Amino acid sequence: MKETYYELQITPSSEYNLFADFILTLTNEAIEEREGVIIVRSEVELDLIEDGVKIFAKSLSKALGSNISVKTKLEEKENIDWISKYQKSVQPIEVGDFFIHPSWVEKKENKINILIDPALAFGSGHHETTYGCLLMLQKYLQKNDKVLDVGCGSGILSIASTKLGAKVDFCDTDEQAVGSAADNFELNSSKFCVSWVGSVQKREKEYDVVIANIIADVLIMLSSDLMNAVKSDGILILSGILDKYVDRVEKRFNSMKILEKYKKDEWYTLVLKRQ
Repeated sequence: MKETYYELQITPSSEYNLFADFILTLTNEAIEEREGVIIVRSEVELDLIEDGVKIFAKSLSKALGSNISVKTKLEEKENIDWISKYQKSVQPIEVGDFFIHPSWVEKKENKINILIDPALAFGSGHHETTYGCLLMLQKYLQKNDKVLDVGCGSGILSIASTKLGAKVDFCDTDEQAVGSAADNFELNSSKFCVSWVGSVQKREKEYDVVIANIIADVLIMLSSDLMNAVKSDGILILSGILDKYVDRVEKRFNSMKILEKYKKDEWYTLVLKRQ
């Protein structure tokens, strides 16, 4: 083991989830989430990741038409057993009947166990948006439903749907996320139907349930495609919506009936039905 390691702290001014997703495309190193700060640790230098994050902030500002900044702090530190420290920081979580746990924690009897070795908390059920989606799936998903998970990330919502008896397709614009989700299916001895790199526009059928846990701006941009992906009387579960944006999202999806608005802290999950 090297005597030192590198630690990069990344603090975005906004659009935290987009930065987190972007960092996952840059590295497979241990990543920790702590109160709005993303921490990357590695035995190799992290200056290229630091540069990439700064370039991404500028590109994001231009794309979204707002001033998005990012603070970074790169240090070389004395090497403690930070992998064990990281593992201790990732705790299992219960969401209704689900028990989501990393590989270093034993499964739980009488629960629906989902095994995820997360790089970030929002991929493991801890983040409010994932938590809300997991609750809503347990409430509205029916056995043998055909499900599409748009922006699958770690695949946790797809795996949860499968464990509830659904037949699942998933997609993500990030090729690495699609591969990671497939790996997590294998880790859980579960099977999906179809996956693809890209978004909802590439679908070839309609679904009983469509899940999109992204961010409000992207949900609004994809609104027509998401609604059209849902069968008549089908369900659309939307999340990743900060409370200050929920009215805008509701307005864009106003042709659908709101079945439920679930709020956890500052994040909303909406359940909509196609009329």
